[in-house]
Amino acid sequence: MNKSKCFLLGLIMLACCSCKSKIVNTEVNQEITKIDESEFKSESNPKLVLAQWTFNKDLFAGKMTTIDFINKASDLGFEGVEYVSQFFQDKVEDDIYLAGLKSAAEKAGITSTMILVDVLDAKLGSSDSAERQRAISEHKKWIIAASKLGCPTIRVNAHGDGTADEMMSAIFESVKVLSNFGKTYDVKITIENHGQYSSDGKWLSELVGKLVPYGVGSVADFDNWCIEREDGKLWGSPCVKQYDRYLGIKELLPTAKSVSLKAFDFDSNGNAIKTDFKRMFQLIKEAQYDEYLSVEFEGHDMDPIEGIRKTLELVKRCQ
Repeated sequence: MNKSKCFLLGLIMLACCSCKSKIVNTEVNQEITKIDESEFKSESNPKLVLAQWTFNKDLFAGKMTTIDFINKASDLGFEGVEYVSQFFQDKVEDDIYLAGLKSAAEKAGITSTMILVDVLDAKLGSSDSAERQRAISEHKKWIIAASKLGCPTIRVNAHGDGTADEMMSAIFESVKVLSNFGKTYDVKITIENHGQYSSDGKWLSELVGKLVPYGVGSVADFDNWCIEREDGKLWGSPCVKQYDRYLGIKELLPTAKSVSLKAFDFDSNGNAIKTDFKRMFQLIKEAQYDEYLSVEFEGHDMDPIEGIRKTLELVKRCQ
């Protein structure tokens, strides 16, 4: 085990002091210091992974590739990564490219845990049957791609139109098809709280509960609890209806396959401004959750590496 990975495990395993975050209603790379393995006493092995979206600016700007991201996650000591389909959308059926990603992850000692799939022009909960079928077809491509990467899971979005009941019915049928298709490739489906009704914890937990018999789970994100925005937009406009994030996490944890430890900004004491991490980790502990914990930093005024470091320090204090 290299020292950087020892550092990351130490951040999670160390006995820590209390953590308390300020709650509000609205929501040049640096090296992380390496420390010696002998400082760690715990026998536990937390499953910490790095979310690709953390580096979305560099990836969209062409300053970083997905292989660069894999290597960066390894350098920082993470066990695995969560990919985002948007960063290799045109490579979903490119076997040579996918083989290159798989090889890079193997060489870096990184586990590919999940692809967060965003099919932007077709929704699984659309009232238009042709659009739903197109969305299903596009997601099937990502299931096959995940299999080729050795990635056991994809995340889908529960987006669409219509009433809450209409969307739940349409998404249930679409995801059921994908789940059955995924069995052939040994790839499972998860659904995240990620806008519209999916950001209603009660609604999403009910949907996933109906799909559990088909092997479907959830992704529980510390943020993403806006159910409705101005002008009906999915992203970008002010939120007019928001779900309680702590209740939502509690409702999703029983079916969660990944928890996104999302952070944006920190106060002078290193606490997350939008989310009380201590309270969240208490919920995680009470649920006896033992799947993946995904570090996802989305701050705009801080270098991603520094944001990762601060998030990990906060996790250390709060676990």
